[in-house]
Amino acid sequence: MFLRTLAAAGAMAVLTTSTAMACEIGARVSIVGNEFPAIQTVGAEAKGCTGAEVATNLTADHQKINLPGMQGNPAEYTSAIVANSSIVALMNEDVIRPLDDLLAKHGEGLAKNQLITIGGKTMAVAFMANAQHLVYRADVLEEIGVEPPKTYEEMLAAAKMIREKGMMENPIGGAYAAGWNLAQEFNNMFLGMGGEHFKSGTAEPNVNSEAGVKALEMMKALSEYMNPDFLTHDSNATNAEFRAGNVAIMNMWGSRAATMTDAEGVPQEVVDGFAIAGPMTVGGGDVPASTLWWDGWTVAKNISDEEAEATFIAMMNGIRPEILSDADVAKQAVWLIPGYEPTEAAVGVFAAANAGTIPYPMLPYMGLMHTALGNELADFMQGKESAEQALADVEAAYTAAAKENGFLQ
Repeated sequence: MFLRTLAAAGAMAVLTTSTAMACEIGARVSIVGNEFPAIQTVGAEAKGCTGAEVATNLTADHQKINLPGMQGNPAEYTSAIVANSSIVALMNEDVIRPLDDLLAKHGEGLAKNQLITIGGKTMAVAFMANAQHLVYRADVLEEIGVEPPKTYEEMLAAAKMIREKGMMENPIGGAYAAGWNLAQEFNNMFLGMGGEHFKSGTAEPNVNSEAGVKALEMMKALSEYMNPDFLTHDSNATNAEFRAGNVAIMNMWGSRAATMTDAEGVPQEVVDGFAIAGPMTVGGGDVPASTLWWDGWTVAKNISDEEAEATFIAMMNGIRPEILSDADVAKQAVWLIPGYEPTEAAVGVFAAANAGTIPYPMLPYMGLMHTALGNELADFMQGKESAEQALADVEAAYTAAAKENGFLQ
C-alpha cells in the first residue's frame, strides 16, 4: 500500500504533464465530496475547465448522498471524492468504473502511489494522505510544565492539571459526534488497544472483546474533560472550540490541522500557541491509536463515455502539480501530488505513517461495522448502558446487516 511509503512522497520531482495545458471538456461534470479545504481546492480547480458545466456539491453529508446520487442511470454525480472507507460502498454497489483506459489516455504524470488498485483494476486516483494526530496549545502545556502527550494516559493527566489550575474547564477536544465520527474515534482507540474488528479471515465481528471494552473506557474518561455536548461535535465544531481558546489538546485530522488557526477572529494566543505532533498510543501499546487514510476521486459507471472522459480530465486539472505553487494550497494537506514538499503542518501525518499506523481497513463489510458502531455507542457514552452491552449491540446490528448483504450466513 502506498501509505507505507508516504514519507518518500515529498521527495518526488515535478513531472511534465499534459494537465498543465488549458482544460477543455466536452460534457458535463458533477462532483460530490467532503467540504474541508483541500477538497474545496480540488473542486475549484476542476471547475476551471471550460467547454461544459462543472458543478460541485461539497458537504459534510457527502457519504449520505454519493451512493444514491450515483445509482441512477444516468448518475447525478459523475465523480465522488472518497477515502479508503467510503470507496467500499461504491464498489459494493458497482457504481464506479475502472479508470485504466482513461489513465492510459489522460493520466500522464500521475505517481504510482496515487493509483488505487483493487482486484487488478485502478478504481480511484488518490491526491492526499490523512491521519488523525495530536493538536495542542504549546503555551498551555508549558504553563503546567508538561511535554506534549505521547499517550492518551498522558493526555488525561494533562487535562486534569489544566482543569485543576482553572485554566480551562473542558481542555480536551474530540470529534465525538454520534454516528460516523464517534465510530471513527472508537476505531482509532480499538486498534491502538490491539483490537481486530473481525475474526481472522472472516466477516464475523470481533469488537465485543477486552480491547473493545478498554477502548470505550478510555473514550469515556476523555469525554469527562470535553464540552458536555461532545456527542454533537464533528470536526467543524471541535475546531471551533479550539479556535475559541476553549480546548488545549485534541486528536484531529491532518487535513484540518493545517488550517486550524487561519479563521478570522482567532485569538492571538491561540495562533501563537498552536502546535502539531504525531498520534498518541494507548494502553501501553506501540501502535498509534489512529488510522492512515487516502482521499481521492472516482468516476461514475452509469454515465456516458464522453462524460467519463470529461470528468477524468477535469479531476486531473483539479490535482495538477501547479496548484502547489500557492503556499496556502500547499499546506492544506499531505498531498500525493508529484512535486509536493512537506510543510510544517504535515508533521503529524508523516509521524503517523512513520510510526506504523494501521491503514483504515478497506474490507467490503467494514462500512457495515462502522455504521453499527456509530449507531450503538452513544448510549454507553451517555452512561445508559455498559461497555459490554454497547458492544454486544454493535455486533448484533452488524451481524444483521452483514447477513442481509450476504457477507455472513
